[in-house]
Amino acid sequence: MQFAFDEDQLAMTDAARVMLVETCTPADLRHLLERNEAWDEARWNAIRDMGLVAMLAPEDAGGLELAPVDLVGIAEAAGYVGLPEPLVEQAGIVVPLLASLADDRGWIERVIRGEVVAVGHPANPFVADADTAGAFVLPHGAELHLVEREQVSLTLRHSVDTFRRLFTVDWSPSPETMVGSDWGQTADRGALFTAAQLIGLGQRAIDLAVAYAKDRTQFGKPIGSYQAVKHLIASAQVKIEFARPVVHAAAAELPLDTFASRARVAHAKIAAGDAADLATRTAVQIYGAMGMTREADVHFFLKRTLALRYAWGTAFDHRATVIERLNTRPTGPDMTFASRVPA
Repeated sequence: MQFAFDEDQLAMTDAARVMLVETCTPADLRHLLERNEAWDEARWNAIRDMGLVAMLAPEDAGGLELAPVDLVGIAEAAGYVGLPEPLVEQAGIVVPLLASLADDRGWIERVIRGEVVAVGHPANPFVADADTAGAFVLPHGAELHLVEREQVSLTLRHSVDTFRRLFTVDWSPSPETMVGSDWGQTADRGALFTAAQLIGLGQRAIDLAVAYAKDRTQFGKPIGSYQAVKHLIASAQVKIEFARPVVHAAAAELPLDTFASRARVAHAKIAAGDAADLATRTAVQIYGAMGMTREADVHFFLKRTLALRYAWGTAFDHRATVIERLNTRPTGPDMTFASRVPA
């Protein structure tokens, strides 16, 4: 099996990464906090104009109709910069969900143009980014309802991450708002692209720790020259390197939509969450007491990691899926990829 990104995928990911790194710095995040704003409109327009939101949308809706594996590197880049705009949620979760509905009521094209639809999936107790949404996809029993903004009432809930705004949504279902009865792969897409963001968050925390360890001196030498510090950072980097291909494999296999491919997504979320948690906590430790303050940039990435670890299923939930896969499907070297596992 050829398991590598092709030139087009790499070029698209590199272009998006460069744009995000240049336009979404920790200084930019601090400016948003000072102005008490949810996101930067100019950056969101640039994201939209690059066609990133439309990557997984059908061609007849104005999209590129690409695969999840084409978006996974961009989701990682979004995590790397701590992107406050909902690029990953809209491109990776909302657009495919709307495309699966019999009648999206024109919203998929509106999302591609930059509007926001929030998703109240049962896997998440609160709805993210509801204050900037023009519409909502919400559950009522087994039913899915597409509800306009003026039909809901929002209550803000506390979030450890200032840029991940969470709400409870009060609304009333009706026959006019019902649009379906199947979430499809929404939960798996949510877990997959959250895992990709966690890889990016962990890598950014390590990069910040390395830079700090080179500059910070103790007893006349950079603290990065001490073996104990080197080992802390190296252990975190190794965990990221082992988790990243698991996320990439889950993205490649997601379209199979089998139990084995879903277990791969669960494995990816576990591995990425554990790796990002170790990386961000290690970075705080390298920074010392300063790492516990808001003055240190690393706090942005620690808080996002804490928030995303529990989004789209906890580690307990995903471990149950992996265990069930091991107990009910063949395992071994010849069953490495989900495509080889009997459905």
